[in-house]
Amino acid sequence: MSDPVHNPLSGPDAEFAALLTSIRACRICRDTPRFGQPLPHEPRPVIQASPQARICIVGQAPGARVHASGRPFTDASGDRLRDWLGIGEADFYDAEKVALIPMGFCFPGNDTKGGDLPPRRECAPAWHDTVFAHLPNIELMLLVGQYAQRSRLDRTDTSGGLTRTVQEWRQIYHRPGPPRTIPLPHPSWRNSGWLKQNAWFEAELLPVLRADIAGLLG
Repeated sequence: MSDPVHNPLSGPDAEFAALLTSIRACRICRDTPRFGQPLPHEPRPVIQASPQARICIVGQAPGARVHASGRPFTDASGDRLRDWLGIGEADFYDAEKVALIPMGFCFPGNDTKGGDLPPRRECAPAWHDTVFAHLPNIELMLLVGQYAQRSRLDRTDTSGGLTRTVQEWRQIYHRPGPPRTIPLPHPSWRNSGWLKQNAWFEAELLPVLRADIAGLLG
């Protein structure tokens, strides 16, 4: 029998590794969908997390490129998000530093206009409570897009839409925690117009976000 003191996958780490294995084997949206039609392709749940992570990014759902790679944010949105955070891929893809938890773990497919469908609604009720219960060290949580914000914030924070929610970032960020929480728009390049119309986002919010992340990673 191995010595549990020297076994890197003993105790809580082993439990969390088993949880990730279960998530990556999940086929609920294809085999027993609760909301709408079954997922029309083979599921490929994508998640990055570790109980040691101090930063958590709650996103939307993998796109087609992430579905192909099996790695979160391996697309133009990921490039923009990492620029917002002020970090490189080495830190971003270190699960012991950054947890990447989407609202829907699988690529949901495309709508009739070629855009991504909303995240599958089966994922969060099935897995999120258990995942977050295994992440005791999260100090900063970033809520990317309205689906994540509606899930993790009060209705009073989100009833005015995404722009109003992000505009209220200071009030949300300075609430007693942990974790400190910051709502963000989705980093899709389709939101370039939103960024131009809301110059305060880059001028006021991003410096605070980058400083907080630098402190956590430093």
